[in-house]
Amino acid sequence: MTSALLTDRYELTMVEAARRAGTAERRCVFEVFARHLPNGRRYGIVAGTGRFLEQLDEFRFHDAELTWLRENDVVDAGTLDWLADYRFRGNVWGYREGEVYFPGSPVLVVEGTFAEAVVLETLALSIFNYDSAVASAASRMVTAADGRPLAEMGSRRATERGAVAAARAAFIAGFSATSNLEAGRTWGIPTMGTAAHSFTLLHDSEEDAFRAQVAALGPGTTLLVDTYDVTAAVDLAVRCAGTSLGAVRIDSGDLPGQAATVRKQLDDLGATKTKITVTSDLDEFAIAALQVAPVDSYGVGTSVVTGSGAPTAGMVYKLVARTGVDGEWVSVAKKSAAKLSVGGRKFPVRAMKGGIAQAEVLHVENAPDAAPATDSGRPLLVPLVTDGTVDSRFLGVAGTALARDHRAVSVAELPVDAFRLARGEPVIRTIYE
Repeated sequence: MTSALLTDRYELTMVEAARRAGTAERRCVFEVFARHLPNGRRYGIVAGTGRFLEQLDEFRFHDAELTWLRENDVVDAGTLDWLADYRFRGNVWGYREGEVYFPGSPVLVVEGTFAEAVVLETLALSIFNYDSAVASAASRMVTAADGRPLAEMGSRRATERGAVAAARAAFIAGFSATSNLEAGRTWGIPTMGTAAHSFTLLHDSEEDAFRAQVAALGPGTTLLVDTYDVTAAVDLAVRCAGTSLGAVRIDSGDLPGQAATVRKQLDDLGATKTKITVTSDLDEFAIAALQVAPVDSYGVGTSVVTGSGAPTAGMVYKLVARTGVDGEWVSVAKKSAAKLSVGGRKFPVRAMKGGIAQAEVLHVENAPDAAPATDSGRPLLVPLVTDGTVDSRFLGVAGTALARDHRAVSVAELPVDAFRLARGEPVIRTIYE
């Protein structure tokens, strides 16, 4: 399967025009960055790197794609021949997946000829914008949960493939499980799930439904107790499964009040180890409001897969440096109002003091191989692709686990103000030097 047509037409027409003009082979540097953090957020989380690298490896124009482009008169015959031989042979650097980012952070740096790099714009942005939006929202939910586990269960609120990407991004950000089986198979994420209200409604009585579930899944299962009457259902759940019942799930109503009442009821029934999980349209604010309630875990759906109100990270893919007719590097930048960019290749360093991030320092140079200035901080770019070869450490299940671990380390470096849920400015400054 190829990812070559997961792109916009103008990328291919630019290649055709540049080939005709003799500029297609100029060396170029493109950067992916966000001018602003969405929705007054204080930091963002990079996600999508592993998925992008896998799609980059599959970016090939086969006979079927070339035939469609020819029949629809998208580009000329010479460009079709060029596309038939396309392989990305350049270099890519990026922030490690799971890294914290801020306005201007060059989360991905692509260096190659104009033609081979420009066709990757939509592929990169469609992945990084969505995955980073989900991961950034999920990270806030993890903070609000304060150590209690969260499960991602938003597949029905996303596209079928977007659901898998969202589950991965949430897992990287600290969620502990997903309801999506394909995400479990592809990315090694633990899966969870037992029964919905329809299972209870299928049976002639709630007791029949509970007994059927316990018979199939054992007393350690989670029983959904709000189909009819919560108090009656909790009493029935303990009678059906015994005091070793694993958990009850509450999916509606006044969650803080319900949780307190159910906890007391379970304890009075002797089910002191039975846990309480809550769902019902949770976001980071609702989770924070439940911090003092006797809730053991959360299930989050719509809010996480839609970025909790910010469904895109607002990242752009901009040319920042190119070679001229003499082969020398030249910084370039867009100057249009409200969309200014800073030209030149960026070498980002996170300035630190006492283990806490102080600033995002972007050292600006013309050439992609210029030596970045030294700084008393942590360099942020790592090589992802070298001369067209992808670093396999960042791929698959292992790469996803690596990203999850790195997110925890990166977030631990942030000042405490980063974890406030109220709208605010980025928690550290971006400085260009």
